Amino acid sequence: MSSITIVGTGYVGLTTGAFLAHLGHEVTCADVVEDKIEGLRRGEVPIVEDGLDELVREGLEGGRLAFVLGAAAAAADREFVFLCVPTPQRGDGSADMAYIEAAAREIGPALAAEAVVVNKSTVPVGSTRVVERALGRSDVSVVSNPEFLREGSAVHDCFHPDRIVIGSDDQASAIRVAALYKAIQAPLIVTDPSSAETIKYASNAFLATKVSFVNAVANLCEAVGADVREVVLGMGYDRRIGFEFLRPGPGFGGSCFPKDTRALVRIGEDAGYDFGLLRGVIAVNEEQHARVVSKVLAQAGGSVEGVTVAAWGLTFKARTDDRRDSPALHVIDRLVDKGARVRAYDPTVHGPLGRIEVCDDPYAACEDAHVLAVLTEWDEFRWLDFRKVRDVMARPAIVDARNLLDSAALRRAGFAYQGIGRQ
Repeated sequence: MSSITIVGTGYVGLTTGAFLAHLGHEVTCADVVEDKIEGLRRGEVPIVEDGLDELVREGLEGGRLAFVLGAAAAAADREFVFLCVPTPQRGDGSADMAYIEAAAREIGPALAAEAVVVNKSTVPVGSTRVVERALGRSDVSVVSNPEFLREGSAVHDCFHPDRIVIGSDDQASAIRVAALYKAIQAPLIVTDPSSAETIKYASNAFLATKVSFVNAVANLCEAVGADVREVVLGMGYDRRIGFEFLRPGPGFGGSCFPKDTRALVRIGEDAGYDFGLLRGVIAVNEEQHARVVSKVLAQAGGSVEGVTVAAWGLTFKARTDDRRDSPALHVIDRLVDKGARVRAYDPTVHGPLGRIEVCDDPYAACEDAHVLAVLTEWDEFRWLDFRKVRDVMARPAIVDARNLLDSAALRRAGFAYQGIGRQ
């Protein structure tokens, strides 16, 4: 078993570190936030991720997982150092490499000879070379090992990956990284660093394309009188298409798809290629926010000026507390800009949130509301008492932006109901 340092304890770093410790490796996770490290040492996981609490506690109790402040000391004498730091979006759409370069410069002097630095962050094509220069070491190697974790299912995805991708110009280093995962049964792809980095971006861009495509189909269904649920059912049985990511909604969001699609467009521009298809994907996604807002306006009688709107869901998807680039928040911001008072409920959000009044339960959010917008697909929303919801609302109207609820039952209960791509 190997000695590993993980630089960064966000979704990717923390999950990867706990997973590798479970496989039997000796793992130290480093971060720059002291309070976060102190909490993790006590087994307090600061994010909502199914199964991660148990995995962290197991690693701590088994003595295979530790948390330290600062990366340099943690990287000394380790066989592998994983870079799992943010690559936020710049104003021009490109990925900001500042955190990656800073981490590489910090650990460079501390690395043991023949150590392997593993780029786990989502980085632009060519970043392996950037890290090599920042390290300033000719006796260590840099390998690309992109992550494909879905928030809400990240622990499951670690143990059951669709594939493991390793990009390196040095075969020996690639073999060493592959050996870390030898207990996991999955296809292994060993390629050059640029191809590995492109695989990550292209995968996210393709999934984002499926989301925008099905939303465009849903809009077409509304125009021609079709039901998108039946259309998707007919499409999904084609094995070349499948059912995954063919769920219409308010658009894609989160920490990956919006950032990575824009970054891939920028990568193409820098290389002299206009990725027009992906520009269209981004445009459809932004248009979808506006379409959901228009549905709320229609249910409110044409205007939300001075009107209370209830919102169920604030995170970008269910089973996570991540609100980064959440389509729910994009829709709510537009409604507030149009004069609405928005009262919201989300099982992972408590306390004030900007211009949104956050309530402690879903019924409180609906009090005196003229419209209820379902914006995140939390399963608990299906099983609420909708007679109680109807009774506390000023007007029983629902815009179901996730097609989560039973439209026929709601209409029988007296609700005006509108979904996505459904009559």
